[in-house]
Amino acid sequence: MHPRDLYAWRDAGEITELSRGVFRRADAPQASYPDLLAVSYRAPRAIVCCVSAAAVHDLTDAMPPAVQIAVPTRDRPPRITYPPTETFRFDSSSFEFGLSSIDAAPGEPVRMYDPARTVIDLMRLRHRLGEPVAHGALQRYLRRRDAQPAHLLRLATRLDVLGPVRSALDVATAG
Repeated sequence: MHPRDLYAWRDAGEITELSRGVFRRADAPQASYPDLLAVSYRAPRAIVCCVSAAAVHDLTDAMPPAVQIAVPTRDRPPRITYPPTETFRFDSSSFEFGLSSIDAAPGEPVRMYDPARTVIDLMRLRHRLGEPVAHGALQRYLRRRDAQPAHLLRLATRLDVLGPVRSALDVATAG
């Protein structure tokens, strides 16, 4: 398809541009998470993580200034200027742990870490993302019906952050 046609359709309102090279039909069902959708099309191997995943899973009220994604350490981080994106490099051996997906738009899934993995990643990166965000996400996770503290500890062991998670879990459950 020639770019001239794409941009003519965009200018006529037949399609909308989510990001450079990512278009959707204007009459397509509205996306719940258009930024996540755009990033997932631009970086299909990436996984939504950290505060972006926590916001979707209702583990935080914080909204990150950029879509936070993880890529394996050996992969080249994608260069995405819009929507703003922050890339984290996770070890290839544990990259797929806790992988799930959500529908950013009807029938359009986006790869994202599940709530337990999100809490563990926030604890691992608490020095960079903030202790309050990590501890708040842990507390909200523990209030969920599907919370599994033992699963958190197993995942923390696999991702080498057992000490801080166990301490935070002890404080959160004391009382």
